[in-house]
Amino acid sequence: MPFEADREVPALIVKFGDYPLHHGGVGAIRSLGRLGVPMYAITEDRYTPAAVSRYLTRAFVWPTTGTEDPGRLIEGLIRIGRRIGRPAVLVPTDEEAAVLIAEHQSDLFGRFLFPRVEPGLPRRLASKQGLHELCVEHGIASPEATFPQSYDDIVDFAEKARFPVVAKNREAFVRRRRPAVGGTTRIATREGLLALARDWGERPGVILQEYLPREEAEDWIVHAYFDRNSTPLAIFTGVKVRSWPPHAGMTANAYVVDNPELADLAARFIKQIGYTGIIDLDLRFDRRDGQYKLLDFNPRMGAQFRLFESESAVDVVRAMHLDLTGRAVPEGEQRAGHRYVVENIDLPALLAYRRSGYTTPHAPKRPSGTELAWFAGDDPLPFLTMLGRFVRPGAKHLHQLWRANRRGSATS
Repeated sequence: MPFEADREVPALIVKFGDYPLHHGGVGAIRSLGRLGVPMYAITEDRYTPAAVSRYLTRAFVWPTTGTEDPGRLIEGLIRIGRRIGRPAVLVPTDEEAAVLIAEHQSDLFGRFLFPRVEPGLPRRLASKQGLHELCVEHGIASPEATFPQSYDDIVDFAEKARFPVVAKNREAFVRRRRPAVGGTTRIATREGLLALARDWGERPGVILQEYLPREEAEDWIVHAYFDRNSTPLAIFTGVKVRSWPPHAGMTANAYVVDNPELADLAARFIKQIGYTGIIDLDLRFDRRDGQYKLLDFNPRMGAQFRLFESESAVDVVRAMHLDLTGRAVPEGEQRAGHRYVVENIDLPALLAYRRSGYTTPHAPKRPSGTELAWFAGDDPLPFLTMLGRFVRPGAKHLHQLWRANRRGSATS
């Protein structure tokens, strides 16, 4: 290991909402834990995969929905900080946590360590509408989009739109309180859109977006950590091979692929908006016009962040801990050709992609190495716990995601 982390400064995995099978949190616990950093995590119960990791010092059982009053969540976070007994680096794993930390920095400052960012920026970036407006403002390509304010707006849109279109929940916090769709949903026809929209209420919390044909596109990801001057201390690019649900969900299989053009685009955008911290970007390369179009901006650690590590053994979580504890982040090229596999969702994704005939031209034919999301020889219990919890409820959840995606694609 070409560097040493500050073992006197612990880290806390912060998550709000009920999603116990989260491989990103496990990855962060292992990444810093292997450096000797004391690791703590908020968990739904004592038997989540994260809670049983050998690298976890303590799990704080705190079931939440993500819809609680922000003041209550901040109070709970401060109580956990007191129990840890010393300032800890905060590692949010969802938009709700990232937004909450940013908007309550004054309450958390001195109790925790976290990147200082303009308080309203993470919420705007996590919002589909806010992100679209920032892309327009700074000349970043993104899919054409509309933000209906009523059912009548949707009817008007449906008369003029070119189908298929994509529907997404507009705001990060609304997705759990009043979700309009289960996730990114491809809608094939006018009739299908109007049928779905009848359940969205008087003020639909959705964005309707141009569909970028998968046969004419390729999905790319950027993960990075930016310091207080919005300078990248670690930046990585990769190509998404498979996701679940297919073409619209969580990364199931991806490769590290060098893409200097994309890294430069991301770095310039971050500098323009003045962001500090970890980012997880989803972009789609549109072969029709040769542009990378920004689909999602997650102002926090991505679940698949362990795909990326430099030759100096730095990933984005390690970069953040080093920077916030006053240590230099060593430079190093990314491990091109490395592969990431999420075991519990890649098999159904593989079957779906084979049926569709979709390929990813930039994916290497053979990986230079493979990082598994769940299994690790030095930490096997999270994998076994995932299997125990996944078989029935996990399979049911995958089926629900697939049905939600199919419902939007169905014709009337």
